[in-house]
Amino acid sequence: MPENNPLNERLRALPSVDQMLCLPALASALEQAPRDQVVGAVREALAAARARVLAGEEAAPAADALADEARALLVRFMRPSLRRVVNATGVIIHTNLGRSCLAEPAVRAVEEAARRYSTLEYDTDAMARGSRHSHCEKLLCALTGAEAAIAVNNNAAAVMLVLSEFAAGHEAVVSRGELVEIGGSFRIPDIMALSGAVMVGVGTTNKTHPADYERAISPDTAMLLKVHTSNYRVVGFTETVEASQMRGIADAAVEARRAVDPAAPGIIVYEDLGSGALIRPPALGSQAEPTAGEALAQGCDLVSFSGDKLLGGPQAGIVIGRRALIARLKANPMVRALRLDKMTLAALEATLRLYLEPERALAEIPTLALLSEPAETVRERAERLAGMLAEVAGDAGAVSVVDEASCVGGGTLPLLDIPSSAAALSFRAEDGAQRCEEHLIRRAAVPVVGRIRQGQLLFDARTLADDELPLVAEAVAEALGARGAARGGEVAR
Repeated sequence: MPENNPLNERLRALPSVDQMLCLPALASALEQAPRDQVVGAVREALAAARARVLAGEEAAPAADALADEARALLVRFMRPSLRRVVNATGVIIHTNLGRSCLAEPAVRAVEEAARRYSTLEYDTDAMARGSRHSHCEKLLCALTGAEAAIAVNNNAAAVMLVLSEFAAGHEAVVSRGELVEIGGSFRIPDIMALSGAVMVGVGTTNKTHPADYERAISPDTAMLLKVHTSNYRVVGFTETVEASQMRGIADAAVEARRAVDPAAPGIIVYEDLGSGALIRPPALGSQAEPTAGEALAQGCDLVSFSGDKLLGGPQAGIVIGRRALIARLKANPMVRALRLDKMTLAALEATLRLYLEPERALAEIPTLALLSEPAETVRERAERLAGMLAEVAGDAGAVSVVDEASCVGGGTLPLLDIPSSAAALSFRAEDGAQRCEEHLIRRAAVPVVGRIRQGQLLFDARTLADDELPLVAEAVAEALGARGAARGGEVAR
């Protein structure tokens, strides 16, 4: 390449790593972060600048601008990836934002379990090795009426464990209307195939009759599987078979088998309940999900459900049911790969203890409290936030309080709209809301995640705590004062 080539000149204009490190912005960074990380950020910024020059950028960026880029890269690298956010979306069990928040007793239990040694697998009464399954089992039995219980790392794992133990190599009959797909493209047919169970689909998408199960049962049928469609509803011309009916169908089929061969195997009735309610919040009325205890009382041998959805605890998959069947699950080698760690067990046990007093559970478990909070209280919180936003927006601000509908989220209660209120920011520029939202999420010390509707940036007060309102106002003030936001995100008069 000739020496006087303009491209070559622009590349030579880029500073060296050593030159960059002498700049004030990066000299101070060297006092706050390991040198290797600072150098890495500088090299990354220089590589990006070099690529832009090669792509046709007319001039090499100034050294100070590159230093700012490097420092921003360093900040992003050094800050925790898993960190707090403010949920202003109105989605209560927000899968992307960590689903259910823990109650304070559960948070304290996690801290205690993490900070010190614990009785994870030690029985102080026997002064011998114990089982980690014991910490939550008695509570789950007391709360659901089950004979026994086991908890693993999520409900998908619970389904896999049950199917692999009781239906691997055999038929499991399930309604075609219950072949659900949950978040992350996780599908019931896929997990059944992976478990080794032979799926037998019966009925149609909208209608399944008892006779469909009766005709499908063969000598190789090991299970009748019911999957609660917690993340969608089929309405209109529909019919489903309840677990109590499936119990009768299974018992009749086993009786006929054993009339021929007294040693013939039984047929397990298993319901994957999904969302995992232990009580019905009065505020939800007829919309409330069936509880785990109710499902078990329908005649199921086993019921599984999540710990971090309507139960309001940590991520877990819980299986309750007959003692002999749970014992087989505990003995399955897969359990070691699926077991809960000490901090999750501590959180789950503390959460379950709150349910011993249902009124306390409704008040102290955040998920249940958010579901049950009166719309008037949410409105008052939205009005307080609107007042704070009006102050930071000043004369240029267009702030209002609007009626909204929050949702449960987490693949739960898809038809339930919960009356809510949101503080709304209006913008003059067409892309003002998008620019402000980008600043709140990418640049705020504590990211604030709201939602955009019809050009307004909304902050739903149902999922905001009182002590988070100043955080939202401060982040918005920074966004409106930022150079990038000011160009396209000026608040409308």
